[in-house]
Amino acid sequence: MTCRGLELLKGAEVLVYDHLVDPSLLQYCSPTCQLIYVGKEASSHTMSQEEINSLLVDKAREGKVVVRLKGGDPFVFGRGGEEAEHLAREGVAFEVVPGVTSAIAAPAYAGIPVTHRRMSSSVAFITGHEDPTKGSSSLRWEKIAGATDTLVFLMGMKNLGQICSLLASNGLDPETPCAVIQWGTLPKQKVVVGDLSNIVEKVSEKGISAPAVLVVGEVVRLREKINWFERKPLLGLRVLVTRTRRQASKLSSLLKELGAIVVEVPTIEIAPPSDWDQMDRAIDRLGNYDWIIFTSENGVRIFGSRLWERGKDARALNGVKVAAIGASTAQALRELGLRADRVPDEFVAEALAGAFKEEEVRGSRFLLIRAEKAREVLPDALREMGGEVEVVAAYRTRTPDGSSHRLASALQEGIDLVTFTSSSTVVNFAEMSGAEDLPRLLEGVTVACIGPVTANTVRRYGVEPQIVAETYTVQGLVHAITRYYEQRGRNE
Repeated sequence: MTCRGLELLKGAEVLVYDHLVDPSLLQYCSPTCQLIYVGKEASSHTMSQEEINSLLVDKAREGKVVVRLKGGDPFVFGRGGEEAEHLAREGVAFEVVPGVTSAIAAPAYAGIPVTHRRMSSSVAFITGHEDPTKGSSSLRWEKIAGATDTLVFLMGMKNLGQICSLLASNGLDPETPCAVIQWGTLPKQKVVVGDLSNIVEKVSEKGISAPAVLVVGEVVRLREKINWFERKPLLGLRVLVTRTRRQASKLSSLLKELGAIVVEVPTIEIAPPSDWDQMDRAIDRLGNYDWIIFTSENGVRIFGSRLWERGKDARALNGVKVAAIGASTAQALRELGLRADRVPDEFVAEALAGAFKEEEVRGSRFLLIRAEKAREVLPDALREMGGEVEVVAAYRTRTPDGSSHRLASALQEGIDLVTFTSSSTVVNFAEMSGAEDLPRLLEGVTVACIGPVTANTVRRYGVEPQIVAETYTVQGLVHAITRYYEQRGRNE
C-alpha cells in the first residue's frame, strides 16, 4: 500500500474492494465508511464487471468519496482501465493510484529478481487467463517465447500445462527454470521450483493452486541464494495473541515481522475501577507519600489521565519518588514526564520488594497503583519491612464482549502457538474456553508465557508451558519464541 493509497483509504466514504485485498487494510477505513465487497473468484463472481462499473458511478453521483481498492496494481490485469474508461464516459472525476503488482512482489518475496544485470535485461508480464469473450487469443506465442529474458504469468494456474507446452513448442528450452509462487508475500506463501518440462507435475505433487504467479527464466536460479522471506523463523506459524486490543499491536507487529500469522483474540479489556473515590483521594494528597509504585503501563496511563482530570499534572509529584515494575511501565512514566527512581532487574513484584530492602522502608509511606485484583506479594512485603502501604485500584480487567465466540472460532481453525502476557489473560482464556477442558483444547499447541508468574497460572490449569521468557517484556517473549523454534528446527 502506497502512502497516497493509505491516505485515500482513511478518507473514503465508500470502499469497493476485491477478493485479493488483504483484509487488514480495512481497519484503516472510518467506522462510518460503507464497505462493499465485489470479489471475483473462479466461477464465482459477486458482481459482474458491468454492475461494478455502475456501482462506482452511482456512489460517486451521491456525492460520496469512493475508493476502488484492488489487489496489486489497478492497471496490470486488474480491469482498472475498463473501470476508468467507464467513469470517463459518465463524466465522473477520478484519480488513479499505482500499486505494487504481484508480478513483481511475489517473485521478490520468493527470492527471485525479475531482472538482474548479469541474467535478465528484460521482463514481460503476461496474462494466463484471457477474456473468454475475445473469440481468439491475442497472445503471439512464437514471439513471447523469445521476447524477453524473464516471463511472468498472472492468473495462469488453470492453464499451466498449456502455457509450458506452448513456450517449449515455440522454441524455449524445456529445461528453462520455472517457479510457481502461491499466496506470494503472505506468511502462507508456497513456492515450487522446476523447469518447463516438470513444473506441472511438481505443482500437482505439492497441491499448489490459485492464486499463484508463474516465473520463467534464468533468474529463478537466484532463489537458492537470496530466498530471504521463507527463512523467517516464524513463517506460517499461526499465533494467538490474547492481550488487550490496545496493547496487542506491539506484540502482533513483532510476530508478523518474523513471518507469523497473528490471530488477535483479546481475552481481557481494561475498564474503570468500581469507583474513583480511592484514586481521587490519593491524588488530592500526593504530597503525603514517599513513594508511588506502578505495576503496569495501564496503571500509569489511567493515573495520568485521572491526574489531568483533577486539574493536576506531573508537578503534583514533586518530591515523591516513583518505582515501576517493568520496562514498559517505566517507558509509560517517561511519557508522563516522570523518570522512575527504581526499576527492578526482574520485572515481577518479588524483585521490586527485594530492591526495597536496600532502602530505609520503616515509616515510609507507599501508594501502590494497580489493578483491582492482583497478588498481595508486594504490599505484604513492604508492610513486613515496616512500610505504610495504601493500595489504590486504577482499573479492573474483564472479558470483552463477543470474545468467547471469536476464541472458539480461532481454536477451531487451528493455532500453533498461544501467547499469555499476564495471569489475567490466562484466567479469562480458561473461563472463555472452559477451564476443565484447557489441557484438551491446548493439546498440540505450544504455550508461551511472558514470565514465571504467568507460567505458574497456566500450570494451575494442568497445562505445562513450553516457552517462558527470561526477560519479562514483549520483546523478551518474542525472543524466547524465536529461540524455541530455531532450536527445534535445528534439532529436527
